[in-house]
Amino acid sequence: MSIRPFRDINRRKTKVINVGNIKIGGENPITVQSMTNTLTTNIKATIEQINEIQGEGADLVRVSCPDESSTKALKEIIKHVDIPVIADIHFHYKRAIEAAESGASCLRINPGNIGDKKKIKEIIRAAKNNNCSIRVGVNAGSLEKDILEKFKEPCPEALVESALRNIKILEDEDFFNLKISVKSSDVFLSIEAYRQLSKATDYPLHLGITEAGSFVAGSIKSSIGIGSLLLSGIGDTIRISLSDDPVKEVKIGNEILKSLNLRNRGVRIISCPSCARQGFDVIDTVKILEKKLSHIKTPITLSIIGCVVNGPGEAALTDIGITGGRKGNNMLYLSGIQKEKVLTEEMISRVVSEVEKKATELDNN
Repeated sequence: MSIRPFRDINRRKTKVINVGNIKIGGENPITVQSMTNTLTTNIKATIEQINEIQGEGADLVRVSCPDESSTKALKEIIKHVDIPVIADIHFHYKRAIEAAESGASCLRINPGNIGDKKKIKEIIRAAKNNNCSIRVGVNAGSLEKDILEKFKEPCPEALVESALRNIKILEDEDFFNLKISVKSSDVFLSIEAYRQLSKATDYPLHLGITEAGSFVAGSIKSSIGIGSLLLSGIGDTIRISLSDDPVKEVKIGNEILKSLNLRNRGVRIISCPSCARQGFDVIDTVKILEKKLSHIKTPITLSIIGCVVNGPGEAALTDIGITGGRKGNNMLYLSGIQKEKVLTEEMISRVVSEVEKKATELDNN
């Protein structure tokens, strides 16, 4: 059972590119990615973090390659992970070449920052030879000097002009396996830049609000900025930028997509904020269930409502539901149908059991 969306989002039609075995753009699912914050030269720690990021539901992961020792480590890291790895490159063209040869599935570069066209050609040659895509990453904090002089300050038009200039550099070398981002820490600037860019090109767009801040503030800024664009049908892959654990970035990214019915993965919990009417501790119950059900990847809806005011109505729309009752007698609903009473002390284990049973049933169909 799934909650029917109020309306479907009409996604913008974009070109399809390959990032390893993942297709980005077109009608392909919008992907979620994050970036490691370990030292890339610490191979063991980086592999462990990549696996944690993937375990939370990331489709892609980015790794910074600021020096030669990092690109050498990247080769070993890629051998031990099974998720496409994007190499984050900024100014030194040799790092991009080394990363492509080390097995990176994508290079995040800004061709304008590389400088010499001969060096850019070498990067493109390496990308082609190693089946590596490129993300043109434009950032309001690192625009080219002449563009800043022209527009006086970072603005949507400046970001778009930089993006189009860098796209042309790649296209002139017959390279088209690329995606683009125009990020800013300012929500309004980012939204308008992406809207203008979406009208100027049909390459897939990587969405993000860069340097968004701490977990709470960054999650809110990202949800507003990225969510607004997704609602307009703009965006093919997203990254939430938080000053926090990268695993949390993936969690927030997936929740944004799930809230817009753009992705169905794992258990979606519908729960009330709790009040004096609650028949059990809703807040702690939801926290426990989130942890105990984190291993479920099958799309399942679960309602946890503390009382009968909204409980039966929410339960009617979800696969599994619990409505709080008097004296610890809570009602269990399966597929929207009232099933039986469950005591509060048995409720969590029963819900986990029903969710796992439902996941197995759906996986086998």
